[in-house]
Formats: sequence, structure tokens, C-alpha cells
Amino acid sequence: MLQAHWGELASLVTALCWTVTAVAFESAGKKVGSLSVNYIRLMIGFVLLGLYTFFTRGMALPIDASGTAWFWLFISGMIGFVIGDLFLFQAFVEIGSRISLLVMSTVPPITAITGFLVMGERIKPLGLIGMFITIGGITLVILSKDSEGKKVKFSHSIKGLTYALIGAFGQAFGLVFGKLGMGEYNPFAATQIRVIAAIIGFTIVIAASKKWSDILNALKNKSGIRDISIGAFFGPFLGVSFSLVAVQYTATGIVSTITSISPILIIPASIAIFKEKVLPKEMLGALISVVGVILLFI
Repeated sequence: MLQAHWGELASLVTALCWTVTAVAFESAGKKVGSLSVNYIRLMIGFVLLGLYTFFTRGMALPIDASGTAWFWLFISGMIGFVIGDLFLFQAFVEIGSRISLLVMSTVPPITAITGFLVMGERIKPLGLIGMFITIGGITLVILSKDSEGKKVKFSHSIKGLTYALIGAFGQAFGLVFGKLGMGEYNPFAATQIRVIAAIIGFTIVIAASKKWSDILNALKNKSGIRDISIGAFFGPFLGVSFSLVAVQYTATGIVSTITSISPILIIPASIAIFKEKVLPKEMLGALISVVGVILLFI
């Protein structure tokens, strides 16, 4: 019975991992900066993946992957990790992980459209309705009226919201290209290829921006490294790998649907850890967004 739903179960584990890693990386990003968090967590994730694949596959590096797999997974890593996470992690700092994950609810619609264009996956009429509902739920949260009730304005930083949206596009494209390149290949080894691509990409970014001193300072911050380590374990190691397990056993749309519950899962954590005041309309908006995502893939 369980074997018939490996994809769905892996998607649920992924959603839980995303929740933990978002909270950990928001905390770390506020201490050492988003760029340092990105780079260090990838290094930690690479080591964890290498150890795991060594003991489970007998090789610490994905040297048995085909050229085609390397090509598409490398592109997936550059788009999903470098572009997507670079902006998403800065959004964590700007507007917090809770609102960032809510904006990330746009990933399933973007994934569906990308899947249609790249792999010919169909979008049903009910799915189109789901897209509008998802966008409506997000709009409810990020827009508000001024004190006089006459003008509508953004209730959160426009820059932070833009960063989160760019992150959503990166995640969606990364997932589709990841499925395209992985095929039947080992998900953890496939993740390692994506991480290798990301390390190369971020090395170029850090070198170009001359931010190596920030990385060294981050390594000296004990609480920051602790948070990064927790996020790395649940993010690049468990979360990303389980997301690839999920798309290996079921459609990308179903995976995106189940993993989209993170905006709801993170609300208790935001209240308990960051002492955020969550408005009723924000809870409603998160719920509406998830309902819209579910409709997208019924």
C-alpha cells in the first residue's frame, strides 16, 4: 500500500523539510547574511550527500551519471539553487520565511505551465481556476488598505516580495529541469550534481562581488553555523533529495501540490520562534492559496 504512494509520502516529507529549513535559514540569514548562508549550506550539503552516496552506492561522487543527466541536472542546479535560492534567501531576510513561503505558493502554477511547455503535461480547466485562487490568496496577504481605507498598498517590502517571486520561478524551473535530467538515476546522486553546479555558481558570484571576507566572518559565528547546519541537513540533503524521489515516482504537479502546504506548516513556527503576529487574513490567505494549488492538480 505504501509503495503505491512513495511519491506522495516523499512530497510530504519534503514539505516538512522545507518548513524546518526556511525557519533555520531565516534565523541564520539575519546573523551572517543570505549569501554566506547559501554558500556554507551547500558545502555542508555536499559533504552529507557524498557520505550518504558512498555508504549506499559505493561512490562518493556521481561519476556514473550520463552526460545528458549531468547537462540537465547542472542547469537545474544553476537555476534552482543559484538564481532561485539566491533571491529566496534574501527574501527570508527582507520579509521573513513565512511570507516568502506564501509567495512560493506560485511555484505549482509556474511548474504546471513550464511542465506543459517543456514536457507536454496538460493543464485542466479546473487547474486554471486553481491558479487564480492561489494568486487571490497571496494577494489577500500582501495587499492592504491605508489608514483612511482609500488606497491599496503593499503590506510588505516590495523588494522582498520581488525576491521571493524570482525565487519561485527559479524553484519551478529547477524542478522541471531536474526531472528532465534525472530519469531513473539515483535521486541523492542527482541532487549532488545540482549542488556541485550551485557551488560553482556561487563561487563565481562571491568572487565577482568580493565577498570572501563575509564567508570567513560567517564561519566564526557559532549560532549562525548551527542554524546553517540544521538548514543544510533538512534542505540540500533531505529536502531536495526527497523532492527528487517524489518526482521520480509521481507527476511534478502532485509533488508541487503537496509541498505547497509549507506556508501553513510554518505559521506555528513563526509564532513560537520569531514571535510574529499573524493576522487572521494572513492565515486565510495561506489557506486559500493551498486550496488553489490543490485544485490546480485535481
